[in-house]
Amino acid sequence: MKRKIKYYRLLWLKHDLPAGLSVFLVALPLCLGIALASGAPLYSGLLSGIIGGLVVSVVSGSSLGVSGPAAGLTTLLSASIISLGDYKIFLLAVIVAGLLQLLFGLLKLGAIANYFPSSVIKGMLAAIGIILISKQIPLAIGYDKPDFWTSGFPQLFSVNNFLGNFQNFNLHITRGAILITSISLAVLLLLQSRFFATKKLKIVPAPLVVVIIGITTNLFFNYFASGLSLKQTQLVTIPANIFSNISFPDFSKLFSTREIWKDGGIIGLFATLETLLCVEAVDKLDRQNRITPVNRELIAQGIGNIICGFLGAIPITSVVVRGSANVDAGARTKQSAFTHGLFLLLAVLFIPFLLSKIPYSSLATILMVTGYNLTKPKLFRNVWSLGWKQFTPFLITIVLILSTDLLIGVSIGLLISIYFIVQNNFQLEYKITKTLQHNTEVYYIKLNSNVTFLNKVKLRKALDQIPPYSVLTIDGSESNFIDYDILEVISEYENKAHNKHIEVHLSGITKVSVASIH
Repeated sequence: MKRKIKYYRLLWLKHDLPAGLSVFLVALPLCLGIALASGAPLYSGLLSGIIGGLVVSVVSGSSLGVSGPAAGLTTLLSASIISLGDYKIFLLAVIVAGLLQLLFGLLKLGAIANYFPSSVIKGMLAAIGIILISKQIPLAIGYDKPDFWTSGFPQLFSVNNFLGNFQNFNLHITRGAILITSISLAVLLLLQSRFFATKKLKIVPAPLVVVIIGITTNLFFNYFASGLSLKQTQLVTIPANIFSNISFPDFSKLFSTREIWKDGGIIGLFATLETLLCVEAVDKLDRQNRITPVNRELIAQGIGNIICGFLGAIPITSVVVRGSANVDAGARTKQSAFTHGLFLLLAVLFIPFLLSKIPYSSLATILMVTGYNLTKPKLFRNVWSLGWKQFTPFLITIVLILSTDLLIGVSIGLLISIYFIVQNNFQLEYKITKTLQHNTEVYYIKLNSNVTFLNKVKLRKALDQIPPYSVLTIDGSESNFIDYDILEVISEYENKAHNKHIEVHLSGITKVSVASIH
């Protein structure tokens, strides 16, 4: 027993401790940035990262997965916070989402992700990427009016008084923020280029480099170029005592506001979907080929999100960015995820003053690059190469999410995918051939491997077109499944075929199967 404890202690010191530190450096700016993009208090993102590290990692069966706030949920969370009108009410929706995930795990519904077409999922992520980029542009340029997309930006391009509009627009942007954004973007792109994408040069994570550059650049402005200094409202604000400012859920509204249950259900469903997709992706990176028990993971995420709701944090999921950073840093066990959560807690307790010096423009740059990675032109080309039946639901999902909301876009995209599946099933239901033997027309219908009730109408129509005084063979010998409705159609036709002097032969469809219907 002592040897085992010593072994795990050495494993933690050699591999999981440095990996946890590396993941912490990646997660810190992302926790702040995702809270910012969601329209939630900044401390809520840090609390989510802490709960994801200290709670979910203990319950989860994933060896390398790391949980925290996810960029993929920002649009959904932002819309929910606005529609519910109060962050304390929104926290009730987070608890409902956690309860739903816990129920999914207990009912062993971890395979739910397999039933979402990849074209719709890719469309959802691409739309989220576009929205993420658009939301960060005002922060990236230091625009200090709330109506950038409704009046500021459109008025800039109005035909009337273009010069005056440009001058007015120019008054509301901050050159210091634009400069920090430009430098940060150049550094991020450089660090993600092939030249720098080697393990030796990945000692310090790119998001942390951007945050450090943002802080030092603004300090330089303060001392040497005060005209470029950022305003206090353009810097992250973390209270010295974070625990004194936490919002708690307002349980008096739980049963009086129906939107809480609707939003909670939607958040729970999408958080579950993103978690399961991320778990699959991180498992593929595991050099030891360990497989995460998905139902246990849903239970862990559910417990984590219930705690998030109670403590004033935004929802969490398993996150690919943190998981891949964990693998790259050489993590061996889930102790690295726990360690990253511990580092986040220590940062909140002991260096909140340092976190409060981070410019919003630095976080906006990180999120714009994150959004771009979700909606790269390469993604559009790849889906287009798969054919229009994949590209159509993909594109429609994007357009509808951008023009309406996430739920409507995904739902209609899913319906369109189902339509193509049904249409494809119709086309492959059977093959019919016609020959002439001794002046008698002989028809041969070969059923496909799976014939369902969806094929019922078309098969009945084909049988009705068989002319009198002919011979018909229906071959189901290579069918793995023939639906009850299809057997019923065949049975009815066989019983009535003699009225049209049609000789019917069945192959692979036993008389017992047909007779048992009546």
